[in-house]
Amino acid sequence: MKNPLWTLLLLVLLLVAIVAPFSALAMLMLFTLASVLVWTFWTFIRSLFSSDAT
Repeated sequence: MKNPLWTLLLLVLLLVAIVAPFSALAMLMLFTLASVLVWTFWTFIRSLFSSDAT
């Protein structure tokens, strides 16, 4: 991903959704957050080693 700000915004929104009270789908949201964290970590690692990083 070329713009990591969108990724960070997505992470913040997911975190807010998880810690929000009355969350009926908390386990699904935790799974989604874990998936996004792994995806974000992998994207940042891949961008560090890519040849077109600016």
